[in-house]
Amino acid sequence: MPITDSPDCDLVFYTNPMSRGRIVRWMLEEVGASYRQELLEYGDAVKSDNYLAINPMGKVPALVHRGQVVTECAAICAYLADVFPGARLAPPTDQRAAYYRWLFFAAGPLEAAITDRTLGATVSDEQQRMVGYGSYDRAVDVLASAVSRSRYVAGDEFTAADVYVGAHVMWGMQFGSLPKRPEFESYAARLMDRPALQAATAMDDELTPKT
Repeated sequence: MPITDSPDCDLVFYTNPMSRGRIVRWMLEEVGASYRQELLEYGDAVKSDNYLAINPMGKVPALVHRGQVVTECAAICAYLADVFPGARLAPPTDQRAAYYRWLFFAAGPLEAAITDRTLGATVSDEQQRMVGYGSYDRAVDVLASAVSRSRYVAGDEFTAADVYVGAHVMWGMQFGSLPKRPEFESYAARLMDRPALQAATAMDDELTPKT
């Protein structure tokens, strides 16, 4: 477990166990770097002046590394892959087309499509040109194709893109915002075997308040 209480640690992770911070926790476990965690409750803690100075959106997660702030889960995953190259979670720079494509497809069109559908926002046929995802069904079909064309979303090797895309797929099926298609179930099964995901999930589950 790479968590440390040292105030001198140069990697600080701000999170809540019931948030997208679970994605970043998984990524941190994959890179294996020591980090200090700062657990924030929803409400006053994430809206405090101290935290807003780190993330003016008042959202978790956020990462501070050597004085530099990174927010947005996709950006954090890409950043950690770059600053910890020994983990080999990003392809060589001349082979990153699929890596970037699907990482940011999930952060942009896919998340927007899922959010709009969850909130009951209806996009007419005429309005599909105005939204990046076109339609929910199209976004889901594209995602299914992306995760089934090779072992992992950017090829045969696991990368940071799988952390982010995989989290969307697993959470989507768990909470009903994505259908349980065979392509998604097969992809998720491969990811759930990863020790880093298992360790991260156990940590956040332990930190989640019991009702």
